[in-house]
Amino acid sequence: MSPKLILNAILLLAGVFSASSSLAADAVKEEIVVYSARKEELIKPIFDQFTKETGIAVKFLSDDAPKLIARLESEGVASPADLLITVDVANLTIAKDKGLFAPVKSTVLEKNVPAIYRDKDSQWFALSKRVRAIFYNKEKVKPEDLSTYEDLASARWKGEILTRSSAHPYNQSLLANIVAVHGAKNAQKWADGFVANLARKPQGGDSDQLKAVAAGEAKLAIANSYYYGRMMTSDLPEDKLVAQKVGIFFPNQKAGKGDLTGAHVNISGGGILKTSKNVKNAQKLLEFLSGDHAQNIYAAANKEFPVNPLVKADAVLAAWGPFKNEGTNLSVWATHSKDATRIADKAGWK
Repeated sequence: MSPKLILNAILLLAGVFSASSSLAADAVKEEIVVYSARKEELIKPIFDQFTKETGIAVKFLSDDAPKLIARLESEGVASPADLLITVDVANLTIAKDKGLFAPVKSTVLEKNVPAIYRDKDSQWFALSKRVRAIFYNKEKVKPEDLSTYEDLASARWKGEILTRSSAHPYNQSLLANIVAVHGAKNAQKWADGFVANLARKPQGGDSDQLKAVAAGEAKLAIANSYYYGRMMTSDLPEDKLVAQKVGIFFPNQKAGKGDLTGAHVNISGGGILKTSKNVKNAQKLLEFLSGDHAQNIYAAANKEFPVNPLVKADAVLAAWGPFKNEGTNLSVWATHSKDATRIADKAGWK
């Protein structure tokens, strides 16, 4: 082969390698990394659909929220993560307070997520809703016997209420909501009365409270609504039996003066990380998660309420009937989490 032909071949190969390198670089750009406190079986189908529609691959790491937040702090600017998705506004507030999130300007998110379910500084956005409802033993309590969260501190329920530890974000958030509405002094009085009415030392998760109420260990329990929805649709006969014996009640629908003005609603949500190397595509995914397809998956798979007002609730949830939620912006009452912890400790709610 002549020197000229050899040179042309080398140049051609160089061009191919250059093009391959460029394509590889582009492929890397079309990938985002999510740290998720949501279970893989719930979130993966949504990510797969996003990749199908956009061509953007999603890598994700699943773990508990505190561990993910600690990991992000440890990784600092070297973190590969673009998004943090977690449950409970308390965890989102912790992440924000630690400076992990960046503000997001998005007309899509503003349209899909009502203002009450967005951070006031646009650093996190709700993706689904769950209600901290009252559950009752149908043989021992009638719905008309129930009214408000405030009434759970009444002496008539002494020894008849079950709940999990106050250290869990679900209960911290409910108490923080009560602090925001009633003030710390009145919230302490409520917590003292509530703890005096507990049937046993707080233990287990929300499902355990429902099982205990069904078994007659107490008349009432506080738990998140989606646990009940899961039991109603479970393949396990024992779960279905619990759901048959227990009823759900949305408190504070006809609240009196000074009471919470509706049922306490908490969320799952997410935000774009300040250290994200791919903000544009991270925002695309966050917007996608607030849209019809993802919202329907949340509703059907985990029995959570859609946050997007244009998406209908799953049929199981819709059958519970409409309800009014408490109207304080979540990012406002979430700032009272430390007050809630102090009040619970003082009341002996461990």
